[in-house]
Amino acid sequence: MSTWAVPGYSESFELGSGASGRVVLAVHEPTGVPVAVKYLSESLLTRPGFVHGFRAEAERLGGLESPYVTGFYEYVEAPEGAAIVMELVDGVSLRTLLARQSPLSPESALAVLKGSLLGLADAHRAGVVHRDYKPANVLVTPEGVSKLVDFGIAVDAGVSTGVAGTPAYMAPEQWTGAPASPAGDVYAATATFFECLTGRKPFPGDNLAQLALQHAHDPVPVEEVPEEVPEAVRDLVRRGLAKSADQRPADAAAFVADLERAAVATYGEDWEERGRGRLAALVALLLFLLPSGRSSGPGTTTDTARTVLARAPGAGRLHAWRPTWPGAAVAAAAVLVALLLGQGIGQGAGAGGGTQTLATTSPEPVAETGPLPSPTAPPTPSVTADSPVPEASSGAASPPATDGDPAPSPSAGTSTSPPPPSGSPSPSDSSGTTTSPSPSPSPVAVKEVTVTGFRQTGTATATATITVTTDGTGPVSVSVGWFTNNAAGAAAGTADGAVDSYARSGATQYTITVEHTFQGSGCYWIVQASTSPAAASGGASQQLLTRQCTLR
Repeated sequence: MSTWAVPGYSESFELGSGASGRVVLAVHEPTGVPVAVKYLSESLLTRPGFVHGFRAEAERLGGLESPYVTGFYEYVEAPEGAAIVMELVDGVSLRTLLARQSPLSPESALAVLKGSLLGLADAHRAGVVHRDYKPANVLVTPEGVSKLVDFGIAVDAGVSTGVAGTPAYMAPEQWTGAPASPAGDVYAATATFFECLTGRKPFPGDNLAQLALQHAHDPVPVEEVPEEVPEAVRDLVRRGLAKSADQRPADAAAFVADLERAAVATYGEDWEERGRGRLAALVALLLFLLPSGRSSGPGTTTDTARTVLARAPGAGRLHAWRPTWPGAAVAAAAVLVALLLGQGIGQGAGAGGGTQTLATTSPEPVAETGPLPSPTAPPTPSVTADSPVPEASSGAASPPATDGDPAPSPSAGTSTSPPPPSGSPSPSDSSGTTTSPSPSPSPVAVKEVTVTGFRQTGTATATATITVTTDGTGPVSVSVGWFTNNAAGAAAGTADGAVDSYARSGATQYTITVEHTFQGSGCYWIVQASTSPAAASGGASQQLLTRQCTLR
């Protein structure tokens, strides 16, 4: 566990941890205001792509001003660590509520959907697509008001960054790597609404391939068993889960307007008051039953660079804390279920279904992501219907094996290591089937080479994942070349820097994360991978359109 702590805050105890890092309850010393501090794992600090992504999450939170989105205070970065300081929310996740009481009454389901949709609407107005709306990312306060959390894989609307999200709630176009759109968030919100009403997810698939087919082709559930959903809201579910994005409400604001009309017409003007009252009773019970966190002493401090993206502690949303009953235990329990880091970060082990998941704040690690990976090494968590789907380059036809999300260049005022120079590899690799190498390994044949997760991590930097599968444990050499081009679909272009080479042996599958700093000015970047011995396919490549270019 890291010993670094954000200067100016006194830590009380750790609320949760995962492969991406940990969340602690702390108090802002000048004001006495309690906050939640999310730390990036020490093992990821030396990997620029993850630091960029963590900073990008902070920037997105700092750009949102909404009472229905968990508040952001500041981002702090130092050589020893990086942290996001967030609002301490007194409440529990919708996933926890559904585990205790499912299904919800129609008014309660509508109320919890409305609040989080208002947060989603504010994000859409700011040009941000959440991409991971699900019960674990919706908090419900003791007043019965819902809030949206976890912008760890959010992107700007219209950006094509690949496949990412949680499979049970992903829109059909999200599986293909189509550009991110508010309509995809509407689909996920409707899938969550359906679960609130029925106690089950819209589609029952238990693996990625099955879920992808069901979301893309199976009828909307209300068509098959209409009596599961109250008649008053069937049209909401039908439209929100439409297979085509243009048949859904255009964004969350439009969906809220439809919701209001349906609720008032059927349940009366006071529907929301009744729904919130029932939610408040459930939350009060859960906050009483949940245990408080365990004690942990504060760490040491070092020099830092701070980026205050919203408001300094002591101003804006920060105010003197008046704990609701039952006091400190309630606050600890609330953050425990609201801010645990359940998503692992790291590289998957290739085609066997391993994934790399994102630095993200997930309330329910067990219910949503399965077993937590180790925070001390790149994890390879199993993929379930509620696991975050791995992300790949735009246009992937099938679920890939890595995850990632685009990140902007470093914010002003932050301290970070520069990206590696062109041609200087900075790989992290994990083996698939691990076998002790023999003293004299036999020659091998390369069965497959794949390139996934090619994405831009900064103004001139990118990362990708190379997976090589062989029929034996003998030595294999992997060569990675980088190119720039101004045309889409080109097999190659102008070489950008030297070819990177990696020697591997002792396993039958290798996953190598590569990074590059581009010198060329082409609108398209290309990465190509080949092996010696050569694969039957000859190699693999991917191309992406950089963020600095807009094609018309």
